[in-house]
Amino acid sequence: MTQQELADVLILTRSRYVAYEYGRTEPPIDVLIRISNYYNVSIDLLVRVDIRKYPVDNMMRLPENRIVLPVTVDSEGENYIEIVSQKASMGYLQGFSDHEYIEKLARMKLPFLQNGKYRAFLADGDSMPPFADGSYIIGEYVEQIEDLKSGKEYIFITSEGITYKTFVKQTVKSIIVSADNTFYEPYEILLENILEIWKYVRGILPENYHPGKTSEKAINKILQELKTSIKELDDKVSVLT
Repeated sequence: MTQQELADVLILTRSRYVAYEYGRTEPPIDVLIRISNYYNVSIDLLVRVDIRKYPVDNMMRLPENRIVLPVTVDSEGENYIEIVSQKASMGYLQGFSDHEYIEKLARMKLPFLQNGKYRAFLADGDSMPPFADGSYIIGEYVEQIEDLKSGKEYIFITSEGITYKTFVKQTVKSIIVSADNTFYEPYEILLENILEIWKYVRGILPENYHPGKTSEKAINKILQELKTSIKELDDKVSVLT
């Protein structure tokens, strides 16, 4: 296509399109949406990744042939489920869109999870309650914030880390989430801090898991949080009196 033909498709003047193509200026969100729709490439991939570095065969395709993110496949073209251990979680925040990094992650396959893109996150040291240490939490990739459902559980990948929470609602600049433990108040995550979202679909418990048994580490954590809350209350009372 010529630049003029593509500019016409995107409802732009040729000079304006050329400025975007050559990087002289950045397109606004409405233009990014048009480009995303025309090429069937997610906006996240469009703005975060230099897709010229990756062969199209290593990109995942969703319904309507949309390209989303680099994936690893076996010799028959079936998607692997990559495993992100707690140890690898900080590296994942930097490498989640890097095909070479994703290729180095441990992988597994589950025959009952075929349609969609899935990734497994390893709970370590009571990091994702209510899942026990050593559990695999498997999520399905969520392409858009608008796809989140109130009351459903998700794995949120943010600039601060990986967390398992229930989605409550969305505001203009953030989403509100809540923990499984009602002891904690719901809190917000700024949209600008969200890197990825995976909808919870399965949990694989460790071999030595005992239902109803709370680990000593989890109990100590709760006690420490109670001590902190009591201290904060004491400080507020001291100020008032």
